Amino acid sequence: MNKSPHVKRHERLQRRLKGGQATLSLTSLMDIFTILVFFLLVNSSNPAKLPDTKDLKLPQSIAEKDPKENLVVMITNKDILVQDMQVSSVAAVMALKNDIIPALSTELKYRASKTTPPLNEQGVPEREITILGDQNTPYSVIRKVMATCSDSDYAKISFAVVRGGKK
Repeated sequence: MNKSPHVKRHERLQRRLKGGQATLSLTSLMDIFTILVFFLLVNSSNPAKLPDTKDLKLPQSIAEKDPKENLVVMITNKDILVQDMQVSSVAAVMALKNDIIPALSTELKYRASKTTPPLNEQGVPEREITILGDQNTPYSVIRKVMATCSDSDYAKISFAVVRGGKK
């Protein structure tokens, strides 16, 4: 008896479903996990990396502590940036009569409203901030940036430096 093409196709499908067990290729899976492990090892070595910039030359120091991951204020020769976003120019800051920089204060207060900081014993929020200042930045500009940070509830101020100073 001659079978129709439809019947033959159905029989082939039945044979494939009965005997065909799915196999898992462990070699490919192990390759993926190995690459994932190496990726995580390389990227977890220094979680707090400071931004790189060509316009900035940090002062040298003998400091041994690694930077923490927190908000970064960068003072270049021309601009003041918060997380790589320009908020003011150095010339405008030097022309200010008072110590508080309005544009920087607005940006810091906005960023402070996005997080809930730990409170100290007096109930005052203790936010942390890192200042990257060019080694040729005038002290008056750094003082105004620090005063603005303190006024905006960023009491723990750290300065970024390059290791390798004289002991």
